[in-house]
Amino acid sequence: MENKELQTLYKTFDDIKHTENGVEFWFARELYPLLGYTRWDNFDTTIQRAKEACKNAKSLVEDHFLHVQKMAKIGLDIEKSIDDMKLTRYACYLTALNGDPRKKEVAFAQAYFVTQTRKMEVLEQRMAELERINSREKLKITEKDFSTLAMSRGVDGRGLGEIRSFGDQALFGGKSTDTMKKRLGIDSSKPLADFLPDITLKAKDLATAMTSENTRRKNLQGKNSILTEHVNNNIGVRGVLVKTGIYPENLPPAEDINKVESKYKKDTKKLKNNKQ
Repeated sequence: MENKELQTLYKTFDDIKHTENGVEFWFARELYPLLGYTRWDNFDTTIQRAKEACKNAKSLVEDHFLHVQKMAKIGLDIEKSIDDMKLTRYACYLTALNGDPRKKEVAFAQAYFVTQTRKMEVLEQRMAELERINSREKLKITEKDFSTLAMSRGVDGRGLGEIRSFGDQALFGGKSTDTMKKRLGIDSSKPLADFLPDITLKAKDLATAMTSENTRRKNLQGKNSILTEHVNNNIGVRGVLVKTGIYPENLPPAEDINKVESKYKKDTKKLKNNKQ
């Protein structure tokens, strides 16, 4: 396909793009001629295959393929209601993937729609990584505050370690910190929290914050009373997770947070250098 033809197709695909509430979409009736189809019936078959692919990918079909009714002219002064569909970029990409591979327009559409789709996937991944970095940092701050508080209430370093260990055991359904490290394939010398998914980091943070709050409010003193409080709070947080079908001990390990932070810092540095 010649460069000029590529530019023409690119502009045409952009021209028929619509935006509603900040979401871009394409009408199937406007799209199908650009994919080299001359009959709607043939294109509708392709859309049905795309829907099936969407379903197999564990995505909600209704979020990407929205049926609508439109008025279309069938004569000079006659209009008729016809079926149409609003397709998200992802829906368009799946439709192109399930289109006739012999059509050069279909090949172009695959490239056109996957570009922003992958950018969005990368963006979502980066946002999830950043949220996890923030959750880990927040947990460090909460745990530091708790350590300072516990030691001011007569808990020594060894006792603090026991409190944390029993707290983990309560959160992970009876499995100790060391057991969880072995279960997740984590080096014994590294912190368990550095490999926990975001939801578990948030759970640990909440349980620890609750213990700090109740230690102050109830004026708890000594290891035993604070340990009991911490265990109960972790049991409570675990109960909330389990009710929604989340079992912290069964979640797969996340990437080492130190590697994630390093990657994020490199990306930030590249961005700054590009702006200079």
